[in-house]
Amino acid sequence: MENQAKKDIKIKQPPVLFSKTQAVIGQLTALLGGPVISYWNSPRGSVCHSDVVALYDILGQLGQHETIYLFLKSDGGSGQVSLRLVNLLRQHCQRLVALVPLECASAATMIALGADRILMGPTAYLTAVDTSLNHALSPLDRDNDRVSVSLNELQRVIRLWREQQGDTMDNAYKSLFQYVHPLVIGAVDRAESLSIMLCRELLSYHIEQEETAELIATTLNSKYPSHSYPILMDEAVKIGLKAERMPDDVNRLLLQLNGCYSEMGQKATTDFDEFRAHGNEIVNIWETLGAQVFYQQDKDWFYRAEERRWITMNDNSSWRRIDRHGNKIRKTALHVA
Repeated sequence: MENQAKKDIKIKQPPVLFSKTQAVIGQLTALLGGPVISYWNSPRGSVCHSDVVALYDILGQLGQHETIYLFLKSDGGSGQVSLRLVNLLRQHCQRLVALVPLECASAATMIALGADRILMGPTAYLTAVDTSLNHALSPLDRDNDRVSVSLNELQRVIRLWREQQGDTMDNAYKSLFQYVHPLVIGAVDRAESLSIMLCRELLSYHIEQEETAELIATTLNSKYPSHSYPILMDEAVKIGLKAERMPDDVNRLLLQLNGCYSEMGQKATTDFDEFRAHGNEIVNIWETLGAQVFYQQDKDWFYRAEERRWITMNDNSSWRRIDRHGNKIRKTALHVA
């Protein structure tokens, strides 16, 4: 009876607005005078390694161009993937222009660093790129999930400890090790060195002076007190980035495109009871004129009370592709190993 009741519940599906988004991208392409690529993450999506294969598929549709315009909207993810994405884009264009109408945070900021120009709208912002790390030995939160630890947070704890204890202080690290494993602290320190190196590599695509690139990379990794500190356009220019104000008509179309993607990326959770649910949600989207590739979650969720956390089962999540084949719209799976 329980399985029959589950089958009788209609599983929610997110909308796919290919025709609408294609119309907006067509207008942007005509307005900017060059091809446009969209990269959009939902709040539950992130910059991840499979994005590279999705972008490669999109670039196969696009081909070679003098200038490519890249619309970025993301809360971040892997900085190493940012370098791979920019390297791939640079193989298909001489000049890369980042279009930033909204948030372009963390690893997405690193993607923007690889662009020759960054056009920012009135509501746009970049962020610091100081690295936080979710390690297998990280502390647990109230939901029994591993939390991210940043080097800046650890350094501030040590500094405050020393300021308050003075000459009579005990070993600060000895006390800290009760809460944060020493291997996590070492891994986070190593990750920050990697982050600075990645920023230098990304900036080297268009900045020849090593000192300038080093200064920008160090600033983004260590100047700001918060990882999510919003770097607005004037601040971006001040630290040496080639940021400019986005034309109003371009910003208006990008916000319209973001509205379509937000509708596609809405939560699509079907609850069977308080312990079981099914999730269908689009979290990452790549698109250019003629083709759209998106990652859709498709899995069952089960709450394991004894562990106080949700686990997944029957995971059929995958990348999916939509393109035009003559006058028809064709939907296929994009297989990513």
